[in-house]
Amino acid sequence: MLDLNEIRKEIDGTDREIVRLFEERMKLTGKVAEYKIGAGKPVFDGDRERSKLETLGAMASDSFNKKAVQELFQQIMSISRKRQYQLLAESGRADGMPETGYIQVDELPFEDATVVFQGVEGAYSFAAMKTFFGDDVKSFHVETWKDAMEAIRRGEADYAVLPIENSTAGSVLDIYDLLVEYPHYIVGEQIIPVAHVLMGIPGARIEELNEVYSHPQGLAQSKAYLERHPDWKQTAVLNTAVAAQMVAESGDPKKGAIASRYAAEHFGLQILDQEFVNSNNETRFVIISGKPYFEKKARKISVCIELPHETGTLYNILSHIMYNDLNMTKIESRPIPKRNWEYRFFVDFEGNLSDAAVKNALLGIASEAKRLRVYGNY
Repeated sequence: MLDLNEIRKEIDGTDREIVRLFEERMKLTGKVAEYKIGAGKPVFDGDRERSKLETLGAMASDSFNKKAVQELFQQIMSISRKRQYQLLAESGRADGMPETGYIQVDELPFEDATVVFQGVEGAYSFAAMKTFFGDDVKSFHVETWKDAMEAIRRGEADYAVLPIENSTAGSVLDIYDLLVEYPHYIVGEQIIPVAHVLMGIPGARIEELNEVYSHPQGLAQSKAYLERHPDWKQTAVLNTAVAAQMVAESGDPKKGAIASRYAAEHFGLQILDQEFVNSNNETRFVIISGKPYFEKKARKISVCIELPHETGTLYNILSHIMYNDLNMTKIESRPIPKRNWEYRFFVDFEGNLSDAAVKNALLGIASEAKRLRVYGNY
């Protein structure tokens, strides 16, 4: 009968030998890096690695071990490249390092700035703008998110405020597509709680209401509450802020609106009932600029990565973030038009563009991805 303890001892001995050989291989990796630094050669050589993996796989005794050996050495090669990138950065060799073009500032320049937002005064985007820039900000609104990006492009606005993620509904995917289309930058973010309230004109009473206005989603989110008032007519409008504006302009105490408390404050309405929709719902807005600013205190980086349509490429790219002890906070994918089954990946991770670990991670990603674009550090 097999002795499990003896087998484990043999495994321990084999593992020690694997560690010894691994460290010996990493010393050789250092010598390879020294040569490449001196010769000006790139770290990543995809053809060489593919050929090497085929050779190593052919040494295995069966098909299962062939795949396993190739997977093992793919990881070893990936670790080797990361060490070479570190040595490259330490040597001061700048080639290969992605040029972000970003300008570090103590604070974003707000003086005399003009801000554009989508929607109307009193909407959540309006609240996000006021919270981020202050009540005295000079602003104007547009109908669509694309209009806001165009305003930045034409120089009509210095900043734009756009929603990019909701805690319950998920990402606003159209914003990611616009980020690809326009050469703009993310310079900040603002999170706003989405908590609807019922409002009417000053002096209105709930028991006198007979019609309620809101965006269709606002009505849907308030379904349980509205079912307690079956005699109320429900009227859907363009957005919640428009609902508040219509009630204010009507002057009718029998009409109510379901919108944000920001809308109630802006249009001078009276809150008749407080936050009866999920109070844990929040929307994250990004602040867009035509200038590549990042603050010294910035701690989040957003990038877009295009990858070869090959097995393991996403894992290898993300490993640069992990290996440099950076915390990834979000990943989103979008299909690339006219390139079936190929995707762009939008990744957020913690760090500052001036950090050595961030520079090292971006160097590795830029060397192995088809395309890397840094959208912002904020």
